[in-house]
Amino acid sequence: MVHQYDVVIVGSGGAGLRAAVEIKPPYTCAVLSKVHPLRSHTGAAQGGVSAALANEEEDSWEWHAFDTVKGSDYLGDQDAIEIMCQDAIRAIIELEHMGMPFSRRNDGKIAQRNFGGHTRPENPSDPNSRRIPVKRACYSADRTGHVMLHTLYENAIKNNVRFFSEFFVTDLLLNQGAVVGVVAIDLMTQEIHVFHAKAVLFATGGYGRIYQVTSNAHAGTGDGFAITYRRGIPLEDMEFVQFHPTGLYKLGILVSEAARGEGGILRNRLGERFMERYAPTVKDLAPRDMVSRAMLMEIREGRGIPAPDGSSYIGLDLTHLPEEVINKKLPEITGFARTYLGVDPVKEWIPVQPTCHYAMGGIPTDNDGRVVIDENNTPIPGFYAAGEAACVSVHGANRLGTNSLLDLIVFGRRAGKAIMEFLNSGAEFIPLPKDAAEWTESQIQWLLSSQNGERVAHIRSDLQKAMMEYAGVFRTEESLQKMASILSELRERYSKVAIDDKGKQFNTDLIEALELRNLLDTAEAVVYGALNRTESRGAHYREDYPKRDDDNWLKHTLLYYRENQAPEIKYKPVRITKYQPMERKY
Repeated sequence: MVHQYDVVIVGSGGAGLRAAVEIKPPYTCAVLSKVHPLRSHTGAAQGGVSAALANEEEDSWEWHAFDTVKGSDYLGDQDAIEIMCQDAIRAIIELEHMGMPFSRRNDGKIAQRNFGGHTRPENPSDPNSRRIPVKRACYSADRTGHVMLHTLYENAIKNNVRFFSEFFVTDLLLNQGAVVGVVAIDLMTQEIHVFHAKAVLFATGGYGRIYQVTSNAHAGTGDGFAITYRRGIPLEDMEFVQFHPTGLYKLGILVSEAARGEGGILRNRLGERFMERYAPTVKDLAPRDMVSRAMLMEIREGRGIPAPDGSSYIGLDLTHLPEEVINKKLPEITGFARTYLGVDPVKEWIPVQPTCHYAMGGIPTDNDGRVVIDENNTPIPGFYAAGEAACVSVHGANRLGTNSLLDLIVFGRRAGKAIMEFLNSGAEFIPLPKDAAEWTESQIQWLLSSQNGERVAHIRSDLQKAMMEYAGVFRTEESLQKMASILSELRERYSKVAIDDKGKQFNTDLIEALELRNLLDTAEAVVYGALNRTESRGAHYREDYPKRDDDNWLKHTLLYYRENQAPEIKYKPVRITKYQPMERKY
């Protein structure tokens, strides 16, 4: 079946919906999503969305920009960061006008809280004075992403966007040097659909499921990354994977940074507030990469809290906070702790460990969401990306908390406006390639005809465990070479995979097998990017190269897919405006 829409958006989270709101009549817009839009992973974001509103204390977008550049370990493109931080104030007020229910101060203004890495000069008249935490995160209790997603979905419905929920996109269609559509499987019937479009936007979220412990939903299998990569379009800075410090022990379910923003303290086995040793000024509100490494160092050095199975964790202490604060401002977090671990945060420390959380890298784009295909930032006509799947790059080597939701609404909007300009300039439907669905059909046929092979779950589990061990928070050449070798073995095993369900309705066996291919391809880009970058920067920590190396590595990695061999790697420069790289201390 072939559908024709002016714009096809893949992904129904914050970035995809924010772009969809911009597509106005007479143009038509379809949003494809493998889950119902309100189950998109934006809904899991808890703590807030940043903007220098200065509702609680003096603040400025320039201070926000400096923090973002510094947080990125100077790998973020500074022109894009300035756009994001300057536009943040307008974007929040716009969301408020769309109907997003923010938490409020007594005077009715949007309430703001502290978040890691967000600071201001202690003496605002002296920008060089010591920097201290600032309340910059606008929030809705600890359900900020949830209410943002609902608000944007309602506005997309109002805008007559057509939704194709539970459609799994498998391929990107190119012809005449442009993107002309996508191929998708209807999960309910297994029917293949071809979507013909003038413009396609990927807002497909992250790839946390390449790791065993992750805060990502089960849908976070890197589909947009892998589909783009296989079609010859590069992936940028894939070595930078953020591990959030506070995932529920063993489960990875997120305990928002808002808990520390409200005054929560990380403690080791001895009861020490150990972050005072690692970041003496901002302590528990240091950037996430630094806190995750500090936690694991405490555990490595024997100061973790022992668990019955012989492993160790760190305690998140909220017991000194008023019960009203815990229950009113952090209801979801405390509910998770009680439900999944049987811990009451009012009286006990919450057991936490670092959990794979966010992809700083992704599909390379310019500041208007246009996907670019080389080191000269040459755009490919008709193709756009936004949100976690994209790399603008505003997050560089490490994202600051609350900048993810901001990225969605700022660059989702910019991508939507750029698509409208493209349509208004006279864009036409370029013909679909011959046999557009051929690759997808061949993959389905191969999987449905498989007999007595290896199970998807076994290969996926082995991938996730190995990635945690060999390509996690700490990395070395030896560990990454080992992971590259394991990936080669996993690909060989995947070529002999078999599924039990041969049916045509909600065949989750089939979809999980296709997702596994995406996980393997995405993991390859992460591992080879990490193996190639012989320095430590932000979330990429090489124990054999523990220092940042600006002379050789102040540049973005571009990885190009090559069948059955290591990816080709090229580079492009970091765009620096006014913030010169310096040592990153807190």
